Amino acid sequence: MKTSIVWGASGGVGRAMTAALAEAGGHVVAVSRHPDDLADLTPYRVEADVADADAVQRAVLEATMLVDDPFDLCVYAAGDIAAAKVGDMAPADWRRILSANLDGAYHVAHHMAPHLAEEGHLVLLGAISERLRLPGLAAYAAAKAGLEALAATLGKEDRRRRVTLVRPAAIATGLWDKVPLRLPEGAPPPEKVVGRILDAHRSGHKGVLELA
Repeated sequence: MKTSIVWGASGGVGRAMTAALAEAGGHVVAVSRHPDDLADLTPYRVEADVADADAVQRAVLEATMLVDDPFDLCVYAAGDIAAAKVGDMAPADWRRILSANLDGAYHVAHHMAPHLAEEGHLVLLGAISERLRLPGLAAYAAAKAGLEALAATLGKEDRRRRVTLVRPAAIATGLWDKVPLRLPEGAPPPEKVVGRILDAHRSGHKGVLELA
């Protein structure tokens, strides 16, 4: 592992990914709204809200000043969730969920493009979106379905670089505390999911990575 960057690095999967990359060696830049939470993992930390396009652009520029080499791996692990029926959900809450899960991924892909290595790898953390079509999860399900379309298109726009859309089932993270749903039995910890993602990265994977 040479140079990597993790967006949403304070979340369950993002923190586990940052820790694994730091342990593997090389430089890992952690981007988060709460970068101080990651001081024990990496000296390269940047603050940004992925929903803010200007903040993402500034974070990318700051990241490039922290490390000299182009990024070999860019992981988008940011996200948010809320449970409310469409008729009850405030427009601001709908926008927040789509911004965290979909708009932010576009902002990162757009601003990171000039700074990825020639054969760099972009990893987007999705979900098995068809299983999410439940009452109250319209915003989250729509965002993750849109992320799949974005990843598929990005993979065709620059075939030198790899794009992987990760489709995990439930992961045992704090995200479940935000919804009135029970964590499915046997849901893996984020460290296990991260291990499989990094195995796929090292093997040259691109396309859809099913982790169900």
